[in-house]
Amino acid sequence: MSTSLTTCEWKKVFYEKMEVAKPADSWELIIDPNLKPSELAPGWKQYLELHASGRFHCSWCWHTWQSSHVVILFHMHLDRTQRTGSVRMRVFKQLCYQCGTARLDESSMLEENIESLVDNLISSLREKCYDEDAGQYRIHVASRPESGPHRSEFCEACQEGIVHWKPSQKLLEEEATTYTFCDASKPKAQEGSGYNFFSLRWCLFWASLCLFIVYLHFSFRSSAFL
Repeated sequence: MSTSLTTCEWKKVFYEKMEVAKPADSWELIIDPNLKPSELAPGWKQYLELHASGRFHCSWCWHTWQSSHVVILFHMHLDRTQRTGSVRMRVFKQLCYQCGTARLDESSMLEENIESLVDNLISSLREKCYDEDAGQYRIHVASRPESGPHRSEFCEACQEGIVHWKPSQKLLEEEATTYTFCDASKPKAQEGSGYNFFSLRWCLFWASLCLFIVYLHFSFRSSAFL
């Protein structure tokens, strides 16, 4: 069973991995909810994790949802003379679309994804702060299916202007929806073009025929009495 990780556990994993990657340097991880993309102090570098998998919790209506489009922003700086480094981190939030509250709720990373998230961060650190070749980045796979497509109007990262939901992906979803709608409407069209004796047109025909037969019956009876 997967468990969500707190800020302390984020730091624990980061410090343990940095001890192995760069044991001669001292690094710190700071959570900064006010961190802005591309607003960097001199000497700082930026890394964006665009497709992390996380779980969101609404404290108002208790709705919980999974997203594989969680954005995490990292700003990093290395002081080579002091051999100290600093990483500032911000996890972008999402609005609850069930209750419509204006409050942006915190997300929690899943345990099975935290290792690869920190590995990617360290790869970026080695490239941008140490000028090393860090190799390939790890790809995250959501452990649970999402309840629906990504909705940019509820995403804090989208509102900040971070492009992480590709238009091509959205277009494919719209095409799939259109195809499903057209495909579902085909049987109805085929039914209308066949000989459906229970259609409105046939019901009116049979009703008229019955009325005509009743009319003829009473007409013959009237003629017999005369």
